[in-house]
Amino acid sequence: MIVAVSLLYTNSLVKKLAHEEAKKVELWAIGLKILDTNPNQDVALIQRIMEGNETIPMIIADENDSIIAHRNINFPENQEAKVLSRELIKMKNENHSITIDLINSKNYIYYDESNILKRLAWYPFIQLGAIITFIIIAFLAFSYSKSAEQNRVWVGMSKETAHQLGTPISSLMAWMELMKSGNPSPTMVEEMSKDVTRLEVIAERFSKIGSKPILKPYNLNEILEVSIEYLKKRTSDKIEFIFTHTDLKNELVPLNKELFSWVIENLTKNAVDAMEGKGKLHFSLTKGKEKIVLDIKDTGKGIAKGQFKTVFKPGYTSKKRGWGLGLSLAKRIIENYHSGKIFVASSELGKGTVFRIILPLN
Repeated sequence: MIVAVSLLYTNSLVKKLAHEEAKKVELWAIGLKILDTNPNQDVALIQRIMEGNETIPMIIADENDSIIAHRNINFPENQEAKVLSRELIKMKNENHSITIDLINSKNYIYYDESNILKRLAWYPFIQLGAIITFIIIAFLAFSYSKSAEQNRVWVGMSKETAHQLGTPISSLMAWMELMKSGNPSPTMVEEMSKDVTRLEVIAERFSKIGSKPILKPYNLNEILEVSIEYLKKRTSDKIEFIFTHTDLKNELVPLNKELFSWVIENLTKNAVDAMEGKGKLHFSLTKGKEKIVLDIKDTGKGIAKGQFKTVFKPGYTSKKRGWGLGLSLAKRIIENYHSGKIFVASSELGKGTVFRIILPLN
């Protein structure tokens, strides 16, 4: 659109300027004719008109194409005749000429468009080239950025998969070694069953990434209580878990239980890392108008205000060891799969951070 408008506008200007230049050449011709028919009159005005042309290339020739005079044509030294002859042929082919009927003969003024007019005519195409170049550079930069982001996601997903599977597999391997030494006890079978269940949960989580999961109505209080209880047993005793909520037993939220518990797990792990294994982790659940609000507050090192959105990008991490995929996955699960919102509600360096999740009731 920019180029089209520019082309139309410039074309209009070029036509007007070309018309003005043609009129100037006509004035030149009239002046020459007046001088020829009445050489004794005051020619000051005519000379001013003729000398005022400093841009339009012109050649005056007779009926035999012998060049009488020329103006505004540049040529190298000792090449005047060659250049003027070439320019005369060009001007004749373009049909840029005016006939001057003199007393005893006819002269012809041949002219060409000025350099300014030619440059103006080319301006939209130069602009188009600049825009196309910019678009190509922007496209290449965007493609590179997306490719780099996808690579970070794939690497992070691979490491996350290995991390998730590592604990229950290691545990099962240990139980298998114990089973080789004798009859399995009921406790051993129960613990192995828990590890197998954990593997099923992990497989269920990863199978839902990339496809639209089925949402079912769940009581959010119960989901959080189960998740918090599970995380408590696998977290440092120096972390105090607090869960406050109003009476929401009758409020059902459309959820995918496996994916939502994964979000809580990732947010909890981040909070524990931020607190360096010591502090308070407060889960607060409240009901708003047609929505449920979950705040997860830690007493960790906090997040700078300029990084409130950056923390959700794939590959971002403040830890020396990590791949920065947890919050990116959490954002995808909450916003893409549950039509909710997740963001940093507040944070203060050295005091802690509040992550907020908003889920629609319907």
